[in-house]
Amino acid sequence: MDLNEAAVFVRVVQAGSFSAAARQLGLPTSTVSTRISRLEQRLGVTLLQRTTRRLSLTESGELYYRHAATGLGHLLEAEAAVTAYAGEPRGRLRVTAPADFGDSILVCLLERLRAAYPQINVDLLLTDSYLDLVAEGVDVAIRAGALDDSTLIAKRVGIACWALFASPEYLDDAPPLASPRGLGRHRCLQFTTFGKEQWHLSSRKSRLTLPMAGNLIVNDLGVIRLMTLDGQGIGLLPTYICREDVQAGRLIRVLPKWQARADPVHLVYPRQRFVPPKLRAFVDIAAQVLNELLADE
Repeated sequence: MDLNEAAVFVRVVQAGSFSAAARQLGLPTSTVSTRISRLEQRLGVTLLQRTTRRLSLTESGELYYRHAATGLGHLLEAEAAVTAYAGEPRGRLRVTAPADFGDSILVCLLERLRAAYPQINVDLLLTDSYLDLVAEGVDVAIRAGALDDSTLIAKRVGIACWALFASPEYLDDAPPLASPRGLGRHRCLQFTTFGKEQWHLSSRKSRLTLPMAGNLIVNDLGVIRLMTLDGQGIGLLPTYICREDVQAGRLIRVLPKWQARADPVHLVYPRQRFVPPKLRAFVDIAAQVLNELLADE
């Protein structure tokens, strides 16, 4: 089937003549005539009765025109809908991020996105698993840490630094702490997946590996943060989830010249020839927000 032949036929009927249709289509009249002839030959019927003064539809021509005009109308509507969709960020966007990424960052990001593009609807999935974005139908992921080689597009948007924090109440009653080696005299709250047996700390000039006693090991970063806020010890936490607590005086950064690992943070999404406007809009705003709120040290 050649849709061009059907489109030319519909235009000829609507224009009332080959020459008028040719002018509207920007084609030679001979080309229009040839395409109508090919269409009739392929269908094995006569669609148009041609005289020197006018064109008239045969019974078969009327039947074909009615269906062809309706079909082409649907195609034009589909093309217009896709063009409009491609031009303005809208629709549902599925986003995944680490479960402990930080409420304040995600709230800021989603609020900024909603204000700029109210027609984008977001499904946010918080999980510590690296989902198969294509298989799970996820549009974009926020990922912290080293990335495996893949066919995905990765845009670096900052660094997630880990540092030592404690509450003022804990520090008031705890032994003085002047260097990392003094941590052995403190109650250290350990995150299972990072620092279960030892903490690796570094400054501009030095690196230290400190064995941990393992008095309290928890596999949930949110619980470590809450226990740190509650004055139960010193927590090794990402700076981005402690920023508001530090600003409010609820937490104090301990040994501020020292930090643990620094994880790169990326926006990751499937490689595709045409990036949907909703995804492009999210990536642009997320990159801006994350660059502002993540330390790039």
